[in-house]
Amino acid sequence: MPHAPLAERLRPKSLGEVVGQQHLLGEGMPLRIAFESGQPHSCILWGPPGTGKTTIARLMADAFDAQFISISAVLGGVKDIRDAVEAAQRARDGLQQQRTIVFVDEVHRFNKSQQDAFLPHVESGLFTFIGATTENPSFEVNSALLSRAAVYVLQPLTEADLQQIVGKAQALGAVPPLEPAALSRLVAYADGDARRLLNTLETLAVAATQEQLGEITDAWLLKVLGERMRRYDKGGEQFYDTISALHKSVRGSDPDAALYWLIRMLDGGADPRYMARRMIRMAAEDVGLADPRALRLALDSAEVYERLGSPEGELALAECVVYLAMAPKSNAVYNAFNEARAFVRKDGTRPVPMHLRNAPTQLMKDLAYGKGYRYAHDEAGGFAAGETYLPDGMAPPGFYRPVDRGLEIRIAEKLRELRRLNDESS
Repeated sequence: MPHAPLAERLRPKSLGEVVGQQHLLGEGMPLRIAFESGQPHSCILWGPPGTGKTTIARLMADAFDAQFISISAVLGGVKDIRDAVEAAQRARDGLQQQRTIVFVDEVHRFNKSQQDAFLPHVESGLFTFIGATTENPSFEVNSALLSRAAVYVLQPLTEADLQQIVGKAQALGAVPPLEPAALSRLVAYADGDARRLLNTLETLAVAATQEQLGEITDAWLLKVLGERMRRYDKGGEQFYDTISALHKSVRGSDPDAALYWLIRMLDGGADPRYMARRMIRMAAEDVGLADPRALRLALDSAEVYERLGSPEGELALAECVVYLAMAPKSNAVYNAFNEARAFVRKDGTRPVPMHLRNAPTQLMKDLAYGKGYRYAHDEAGGFAAGETYLPDGMAPPGFYRPVDRGLEIRIAEKLRELRRLNDESS
């Protein structure tokens, strides 16, 4: 089909033609074994766009001589599921008793009831279910359906994989020769996505033909591609993986890695305001009182971005992430907060001790509200040694345990001194 899209013309017709995913399709690997067994099984193919999920599903149908029914969860609904069930029944009950594979693209877009509609037919063996998703199936696919399907994780294609695909396109005569630098830029632009690579190649081929170019140069390629953004799913698995990498780089005190992941997110289209909010959280959670200036700097960087916008304001975010990475780390307050919250949730509602109660009226004073309270400012050193502030009968829980880093070294010293004074007065 000379007029078919390039991606369709290059779609593999056998396992041997598949580029990439050798951890699943290589000799002795799980999906290769499934193909060679002659027994199809329901599965979820989880991976980024353009990694071969649809291709593998089609090849599985060919390998088992099965009827292939494709449903898009974006456009489809219960009627499409019902039609697929009827088609599978006809294929099963016909003269040739053909198997059926039902492929659901972007299965995470189906709601719970739609996903549940597949269950009885998967269990009865009416058809083999194959779902494709770019999202973590642990969160996006019903546990009942997930328990009946093997999960195979597809990886982004490597640079070598993508270069191999370009070679296949050139072998068809579909693409002019590419300058080595242009090939490198094109592969980087594809970002592990074969479909994106092929669609871009097709666009470039048309433009090159119109301009009668004998070779695609790097300069011309850069002019054509312009400043298009890299692939980035702002609400999906890749997004949360990347913010996780940023947070862990800051926690691990690696400024280069923190900068890298920050720029990756900004370059991919993440909202800088969101990035600023996350850094405020990092300052409170992972730096804490080891360096209280970190929280102020995080708030300041958010304010600077609001005043300057992009791209000028992004420098303040970079300054903040480097400072957070290099600051002394403490999660003592974070741990104390969580321990205190857990304690309060399971503990009873203890009354406020009388000496700590407020007494704004004479009646409350007559009832001994506030009686015996010691005003700390009137005590030596501004500390009422031996005074208690917890509910009656409650042992000191020790929620807050300063670390031996940054300012918390001095805070720990102060705590030890105050406890010594308390012990001496008791």
